[in-house]
Amino acid sequence: MFNGNSMLTRVWFGAVMAGTYPYSMVPDLSNLRDEVGKKLTEIGYDINEAPTE
Repeated sequence: MFNGNSMLTRVWFGAVMAGTYPYSMVPDLSNLRDEVGKKLTEIGYDINEAPTE
């Protein structure tokens, strides 16, 4: 349903990169989390890393 260019994918990708939300907070909606994870992994972001707060 979602791909790398979908609006929600881009919004959540930006929110994780900005530190607004950790990857773990990306909704498990259809394949949204997978697509955001792919984009983050492509740039070297560790999606398995626990958020530091």
